[in-house]
Amino acid sequence: MLKKHHQFYASLLWLFDMAVVLTTFAIAYQTRFFWQSLIPVRLGVSPAEETLATVVSIAVIWTLVFRWSGLYDRRRTARHLEELFLLLKATLIGVVCLVAVFYFFRELRYSRLTIGLFGLFSFVGLALTRGLAWRLIFTRRRRLHAPRRAIVVGTGQTAVALVERFDQNPYLRVKIVGLLDQDQPAPEAVVAGHAVIGRYDELGRLVRDLEIDEVYLALPLEQQHRITDALAALGEEMVDIKVVPDLVPYYTLRGGVEDFYGLPLVHLQHGPAVGWDAVAKRTFDLALGSLALLLVSPVMAIAAALVKATSKGPVFYGQERMGLDGRVFKMLKFRSMRVDAEIKTGAVWAKSDDDRTTVVGKWMRKLSVDELPQLLNVIRGDMSLVGPRPERPVFIDQFKKEIKHYNLRHKVKSGITGLAQVEGWRGDTSLHKRIERDLYYIEHWSLWLDLKILARTALGGFISRNAY
Repeated sequence: MLKKHHQFYASLLWLFDMAVVLTTFAIAYQTRFFWQSLIPVRLGVSPAEETLATVVSIAVIWTLVFRWSGLYDRRRTARHLEELFLLLKATLIGVVCLVAVFYFFRELRYSRLTIGLFGLFSFVGLALTRGLAWRLIFTRRRRLHAPRRAIVVGTGQTAVALVERFDQNPYLRVKIVGLLDQDQPAPEAVVAGHAVIGRYDELGRLVRDLEIDEVYLALPLEQQHRITDALAALGEEMVDIKVVPDLVPYYTLRGGVEDFYGLPLVHLQHGPAVGWDAVAKRTFDLALGSLALLLVSPVMAIAAALVKATSKGPVFYGQERMGLDGRVFKMLKFRSMRVDAEIKTGAVWAKSDDDRTTVVGKWMRKLSVDELPQLLNVIRGDMSLVGPRPERPVFIDQFKKEIKHYNLRHKVKSGITGLAQVEGWRGDTSLHKRIERDLYYIEHWSLWLDLKILARTALGGFISRNAY
């Protein structure tokens, strides 16, 4: 029911947004073509069919981009400044997508100035009116619907998390009347700012006496057997009953619930890039990886020549690394050490002033030039541009015993760069901190996050005092 309520009000907000977007396009069109005192028209007014195609493109693109940006997320708790940033980001992405449509469909040749004015006007219009839209939606719901009165059965971690979410989302219009505990609560017992009003076995009476509309069973895992007692106590009461499973502490990676053909299916851990997300990330890697390979090919040619001229042995070095789903692949690097570097020692970590490195190799490693051949791994599909750095299987056997959830970093493709690397956790630094940032990246993955990490890498992430 909460989801349906949100979908209804999100649809109202979408209609409001589309009205503002299309109105600002009309203003931009009027400004460009009919206010000749401001902007002279030299090439004539755009044909009606092109204008109509542009309007349809805007409606589709802005709808998709706004949904993707989270502007209709039912968990939305953003402050005004955060929402302004989301609006700005979504508007810029929408304008870029619109320009791309005009580029690929050459029969559509629309005024660039009109699109620029529209992007500016739509952002300003939405920034000024979206707060009003939320206020109108809240006011309408407050007038038409009284808050639904609810009891939460349970006082543990799950119950607290549930109550806090209701408090953070007042537009849901659910009033928590109180919580129930298994034992008689103290007269003034309070949990998460709400009174504990009774015991589990008083549920039926309290529902009737307090005119409750909704009951949330948020029991600790060890008390799940009490759900049967609660359902029996409610009997024929006309209340909505919802169960909140106590599984949040067991979520390790992107946990959540989905409807599996009518059966609630709980995910405790799963990778982020599946379905269209996987297609988008692979397309992103192929496009930017191919472009990057083209741009750095002169640097790679010089590096290859220097490696060949200054030391005996092959130019490239293929090293076994573990990637997506634990699969082992050969990661390519420019050879920066002697050919016999590990004959006596076996697999060991590189260290500062490592005497195994060649003269050229030392500088290549410092500037991360030795990593450039991994662009071939990206194009081949072994790696991604962004992701946790791949590690050697011989080290992983040790790390997974010492660090909890270490292997979860293999739920995505390994990357040339990653969040841990741009934040300084590279080389001989805290492994625990590196894994923490890797898991944070996987949990919050998006193409926008990939772009930010690549930007930070380009602005200095290749050079590190911990690279040797």
